[in-house]
Amino acid sequence: MTLPQLLGTCCGIGYFRPAPGTWGSLAALPLTYVLHVTGGFPLLAVFTVASVLVGLWAAKEMTRGQEDLDPSEFVLDELAGQMLALWAISLPAWLHGLEITALWPGWVAGFLLFRLFDIWKPGPVGWADRKKGPFGVVMDDVIAGGMAAVGVAMLAGLSHGVLGL
Repeated sequence: MTLPQLLGTCCGIGYFRPAPGTWGSLAALPLTYVLHVTGGFPLLAVFTVASVLVGLWAAKEMTRGQEDLDPSEFVLDELAGQMLALWAISLPAWLHGLEITALWPGWVAGFLLFRLFDIWKPGPVGWADRKKGPFGVVMDDVIAGGMAAVGVAMLAGLSHGVLGL
């Protein structure tokens, strides 16, 4: 296995079946927890951005000379997008000194919203997905992750502000 394949498949997770994208998203959950506990939101943010940049490179290398420019085993983009979705719980937990596991509804909402936007591909997610090459491979998941993070923040505001939970 080449380095781009190792990174792009998240050490082989992308070969899990069925639904390799879901497996890539699931892999982001314990990794996000470890990064947050180890270095707080700043470490998670740096790792997420690095994952996007490495993902662009790995996607380019993995698809060089291939007909399929978005192979299903490439899941580094799902990992990065899922971690971005969880910024919505990591940042407030870090800023307020909260245990990130106490925000468990945000974990569930972040995972479900990210998978929904990644599969459904609404608006800008679909636009990025239609782009050919590494940009389209990676950025549709980054945009889906950003949309999921906004959704988590909105749900938290609704829950805590309106419902008083």
